[in-house]
Amino acid sequence: MRDSADASARTPAYTHGYGTAVLDSHRARTAQNSAAQLLPHLRPGQQLLDVGSGAGTITADLARIVGPRDVTALEVSEESAEITRAELARQGLGAVQVLVGDAQALPLADDSVDVVHAHQVLQHLPDPVTAIAEARRVTRPGGIIALRDSDYEGFRWYPEVPAIDRWLTLYLRAARANGGTPDAGRRLLAWAHEAGLEDVTPGSSTWLHATPASRTAWAETLAGRLTAGPFADQLGSEGWAGAAEREAIAASLRAWAEDPDGWFSVLHGELLVRV
Repeated sequence: MRDSADASARTPAYTHGYGTAVLDSHRARTAQNSAAQLLPHLRPGQQLLDVGSGAGTITADLARIVGPRDVTALEVSEESAEITRAELARQGLGAVQVLVGDAQALPLADDSVDVVHAHQVLQHLPDPVTAIAEARRVTRPGGIIALRDSDYEGFRWYPEVPAIDRWLTLYLRAARANGGTPDAGRRLLAWAHEAGLEDVTPGSSTWLHATPASRTAWAETLAGRLTAGPFADQLGSEGWAGAAEREAIAASLRAWAEDPDGWFSVLHGELLVRV
């Protein structure tokens, strides 16, 4: 177990926050659509650590596979940990242990788990290499580390609406100002090598929003983050985009979603590490 004081001091603000627009989107995540690369390696009785459990829906799916008493979920604050706990309780999985701690200084002993899973976590950390090294430290020999992160600069969409370009420019600026790496997906392999890991299998996958329902859900989560919550507040307080501009971008996103030709691909990098 590491002293978390120094790492905690480096933990940035979470750019997205925990508002309705964020959680509605995150609750659509499942182990199948967000951790498919890990699923063939899971079996009942494995000790699993889910780093950055968030809305708790992926955690719940993983707990049903290995067993809820064998799962520990980690969140960065008591506020976000309570969100995980509430979802697990709703699904009858209250036996999962939910801890508050820092991915860069995990509150677990060496060689204490069989599996570490982290989805959309490393992109928000100022020291992702240390977080990967920590995952290695707590994983027993023969275990698995599964990582998946977005690559925002690899996102593609059609039609090419200028407002979406503007949204992406603003998000990249805010995420980097908060100490994050929004193109983390393409860096996972390099970060793992820097952390001293050798038996690594890289991969990539996408989410595609090209049906009326998926386009609407995607546009609503982006629009909602632009108009309320920490991302919106940051854009306003820094003078990067005022309320009128943010509302206009949100309206354009919603209009894009109504186009039957609308198509949006979200790129992710993936990594499986065998310890």
